[in-house]
Amino acid sequence: MKLHSADTHELGCSGCRDNEHQTFNLSFAFQPIVRASTRKVVSYEALARGPEGQGFAFVRDQINSDNLYNFDQTCRVRAIELATRLKINVALNINFTPNAVYRPELCIRTTLAAAQKYGFPVEKIHFEVTESEEIREKTHLVNIIETYKKLGFTTVIDDFGAGFSGLNLLAEFQPDYIKIDRALIDHVDQRPARQAIIQGVILTCRKLNIDILAEGVEREEEYRWLAHEGIDLFQGYYFAYPGFKQLPGVPDELF
Repeated sequence: MKLHSADTHELGCSGCRDNEHQTFNLSFAFQPIVRASTRKVVSYEALARGPEGQGFAFVRDQINSDNLYNFDQTCRVRAIELATRLKINVALNINFTPNAVYRPELCIRTTLAAAQKYGFPVEKIHFEVTESEEIREKTHLVNIIETYKKLGFTTVIDDFGAGFSGLNLLAEFQPDYIKIDRALIDHVDQRPARQAIIQGVILTCRKLNIDILAEGVEREEEYRWLAHEGIDLFQGYYFAYPGFKQLPGVPDELF
């Protein structure tokens, strides 16, 4: 599918309209993102789950090429709705699928309408693009990111280091921050090669004025090494497991 094709854009928009009332059997769990220097939760990531808390595989089984666009839009609206009901007063991280966005200036309308309806500030919405998803056209992704940034959204590359483009993505556009993938974080305190790679990423991001989050942190030793290197944003089981339809806290003693 050529995402830059005008015909495809119109097909996507009409498909979204035609499936406007399509329902997906899903809800969300929320995992905190913390800033170590302040010991505060600064955001919650909305993670798609089944209606009874089933894992993402339950949700994935509902997605196909015909409903991907509508699924992406539905997730955004429901995440904002539930975050509002839970009274999230920090940022909200929402994953999006770039291959499901046809024209970003049009596709974002549903998100903007939901933010207005539920009174959730646009500047507190952080959009995450998963780097492990193959991007069909890099220029399309750049256009999405630039459009979102102009509208006041914070932009994030998720799973950085695990996917198809790596540092090449940063040469094309600069998100507000990246999330270093768990594959590099795992036992980093004991793995010199992973340490060297992460140190290189930190140096690059500092020069580009991009913040860094270490995700998938599960051990205190990992956290301590990463914090010593200057990383201040963290997410992972060491701090809190995702809470299904609830907002987990993070004990001060973990820092």
